[in-house]
Amino acid sequence: MAGTLNKVMLIGHLGDEVKMHYFDDKNSIGRFSIATNESYTNKQTGEKVVTTEWHNLVVRNKLAEICEKYLSKGDKVYCEGRIKTKQWEGEAGVKRYSTEIHVVEMTFLSTKQDLNTGSSLPNQQNQPSSKNQVIPQAENDDLPY
Repeated sequence: MAGTLNKVMLIGHLGDEVKMHYFDDKNSIGRFSIATNESYTNKQTGEKVVTTEWHNLVVRNKLAEICEKYLSKGDKVYCEGRIKTKQWEGEAGVKRYSTEIHVVEMTFLSTKQDLNTGSSLPNQQNQPSSKNQVIPQAENDDLPY
């Protein structure tokens, strides 16, 4: 294989509301975390063990605005993206790192709006329902952090 691959696929629940930042040139960036769970049974005790992993997600422009509008804490989403690690110098010259998932595509699996109203996200004329619809992210967004 000549190339490399940086691809992440996650299904999880939002840990908080989408936090937005808008730029002067009408670009935007949204950040939120999702939790994924793994469960297994401890063979020695027979006890069920659940571990939770938190992932920091970044969405941009139109996808960020859609996420801000429709998603809230607890909603379940499917995300595809790339891992990116940022490095900076913290207090006393200590190197700090942060790993993020830069989302390229997302599918809303459930939203609190669905649970409260018993319906899916609003339909737009001549378009399929937004629920379970893959929402692509533009590939060439050059935004500062």
